[in-house]
Amino acid sequence: MKKAKSVEEYIELHPHFEEKLSQLRAIILSTELKECFKWNSPVYTLGSKNVLGIGAFKNHYGIWFFNGVFLKDEHNLLVNAQENTKALRQLRFEEDTVINKDLVLLYVREAIENQKLGKELKPERHKKPVAIPTELQFKLNSNELLCKAFAALTPGKQREYCEHIETAKREATKQSRLEKITPLILKGVGLHDKYKNC
Repeated sequence: MKKAKSVEEYIELHPHFEEKLSQLRAIILSTELKECFKWNSPVYTLGSKNVLGIGAFKNHYGIWFFNGVFLKDEHNLLVNAQENTKALRQLRFEEDTVINKDLVLLYVREAIENQKLGKELKPERHKKPVAIPTELQFKLNSNELLCKAFAALTPGKQREYCEHIETAKREATKQSRLEKITPLILKGVGLHDKYKNC
């Protein structure tokens, strides 16, 4: 299936549920949430935090609540999409479901309120030490400013740079990559930061 590049295109690529997705989108946009397009699907944020998203599948469509585990779900409508999912919950609709706007808004507004209250299930992270490739370590040892800037980066950003160097097969490619990432490290930005903005 063709990958969508916008919310409109995503909806058009699901003609089976196009009208229903448009209805959900209109309901969500009537709130204070901001519409983004992440991971090839519509996502709605509050500040920089993901609150919910809409999606279409073969036999159903629905709303994903990123921290749905905190929703009261008094109507018992939420589904835990996967066995290992801890926070994510789905509000699923079948093809013939009539969307109850007030009910959808009830769940969406509660999700917004939970986000404002800071209710968030953060993933458990197992911190593993960052393995710095020899080429990068040499450059860090020979440049005190670069070494300080690298140390100030988050472990995730450090890992991105290390993997970028490590995955190069040829020594010339490693050196070329080192030259390109040096100004980014000095600026204190991550390798993939430009792709992370909403």
